[in-house]
Amino acid sequence: MTTVVRPFRPEDAEHFARVRQAAVPFLLATAGSVAFDVSHAHPDAHYHPLVAEQHGEIIGTVQVGVAHESPTPGQGFANVYVHPERRGRGAGTLLVRAAEEQLARVGATAVYTWVLDEPENRAFAERRGYRPRRSAHFLRLDLDALPPRLPAPEGVELRTAADFEDDPRPVFALDAECTEDEPGDIGANFSDYEQWLRDTWHHPLMDRKLTTIAVVDGRPVAFTAARTDGKSRYVTAMTGTVRSHRGRGLAKAVKNDSLHRARAAGFTEAFTGNDTDNAPMLAVNTWFGYAVCATEVRHVRDLG
Repeated sequence: MTTVVRPFRPEDAEHFARVRQAAVPFLLATAGSVAFDVSHAHPDAHYHPLVAEQHGEIIGTVQVGVAHESPTPGQGFANVYVHPERRGRGAGTLLVRAAEEQLARVGATAVYTWVLDEPENRAFAERRGYRPRRSAHFLRLDLDALPPRLPAPEGVELRTAADFEDDPRPVFALDAECTEDEPGDIGANFSDYEQWLRDTWHHPLMDRKLTTIAVVDGRPVAFTAARTDGKSRYVTAMTGTVRSHRGRGLAKAVKNDSLHRARAAGFTEAFTGNDTDNAPMLAVNTWFGYAVCATEVRHVRDLG
């Protein structure tokens, strides 16, 4: 059976999302979000996904591009997903090879990828020269088991992102500062407000009514960003607190508020992710009752 790797087309969005959800069900992907990510990517990201097709069926995908917001140039990424029922047909190998060639053409010097922590997957990556770096957990929470709602800390007002729709710039400033300190191997400096509006604030999975922001003396100082599928699944995209207000329990406060409102809105399960060595955030999520449902390992390979 011949497998062909080709560029993503707009009509592939639904099938692209289907493969990603089947391969990693702890992530949110819809046809709308896949199409949005492609059409709104920054030109410097060189974000041009690929698909593996066999007899007219899309059996694998790769998200491939450059981390253009990184202060270190040339940091590429390629996240490969093959439908679990279509593995062993060579699609993964073809997608990796095509992604590396695509990144090399735009000047990338390294390629990073996430690999589910399973022996077969890790062996696949390491045979192709990828070295393991750090690891992260996927966690799941049944919202029926959510702990009681907590009162807001003294002097803290809990608001939603929807309250900032007339002027989201304070939310951008908050996100930018927290992102600078986010654990990871590729740093990011947010400086393009208009791009942030396009690919974050207006993202179709972003739920501004369930995104909680802690405000102190009129300034947003902590937040938890919520993404949802509009049905039953809620995902924490990021939780962060500015440096000057850490150690006050604000991460727990914003997550508690957001999760309770998500349950009240009819969502039944919540997902999040944490670096395995991010003890403070893991402690917060353990308090809520999140349980690890999978682990993935970040790998890197030098190009050239």
